[in-house]
Amino acid sequence: MSYSLPLHKMTLAEKIGVMEEIWEDISKVSGEYEPPFWHAQILDERKRLAETGEVGFTDWETAKREIRESVS
Repeated sequence: MSYSLPLHKMTLAEKIGVMEEIWEDISKVSGEYEPPFWHAQILDERKRLAETGEVGFTDWETAKREIRESVS
């Protein structure tokens, strides 16, 4: 089954609205989806890196400020 939306004619608000409707529907049946095996591998690796201190974390406010600074 294939669907096509007139994305080039839609406003950003319309596109986000469609995504929200799709996400709301998906969240109702999330138990039916099993993520691919490689997702678990990536999460395991990221957990290992965090536990060994090879990567750090930034609080959300700092991250937003750094992103804004890098794109302006």
